[in-house]
Amino acid sequence: MAKLYFYYASMNAGKSTTLLQADFNYRERGMRTMLFTAAVDERAGRGVIASRLEVEAPATPFDADSDIAALVEAEHLAAPLACVLIDEAQFLTAGQVDQLAYLADTVGIPVLAYGLRTDFVGALFEGSARLLALADTLVEIKSVCHCGRKATMNVRIDAQGRPVAQGRQTEVGGNDRYVAMCRRHFTQALAG
Repeated sequence: MAKLYFYYASMNAGKSTTLLQADFNYRERGMRTMLFTAAVDERAGRGVIASRLEVEAPATPFDADSDIAALVEAEHLAAPLACVLIDEAQFLTAGQVDQLAYLADTVGIPVLAYGLRTDFVGALFEGSARLLALADTLVEIKSVCHCGRKATMNVRIDAQGRPVAQGRQTEVGGNDRYVAMCRRHFTQALAG
């Protein structure tokens, strides 16, 4: 039976690298996959999943209006898919996560979604909240805070490296905009 998986972590924990490795494993065995990434993330180019290890792969960009189930079903009809992989899954809508569950439950295609659990103030993203509710399997990918404890939170920083406690939920960036921290240091950073 196909399952819906949610792999979540703080920034820079290796989510995209892990996704690209899973994709490689399927393709190496002659199996077809379909990759998606958030259209809002154009750091490596539109429709490109890239890791900090300089590995990348083309992907179908999605936004809030994308009908992921229809796109996957059309591709699956053309030639069977062994797996669907989603990067930046926190940017999915709740309805799109429901589509992913449908793909696993009804169409029979495993779906591996990778993303952040919370934003820079510790609030759940819509897509992450729905994935936490629906996923058959939840997997935390570990990262490390500067103190050596497990990093579970993302602190947004300004150009001078100071923590930011206000702003839009979605602001794409990497090491230049975010620092992964344990909850204790996250709370201290936001408190000033």
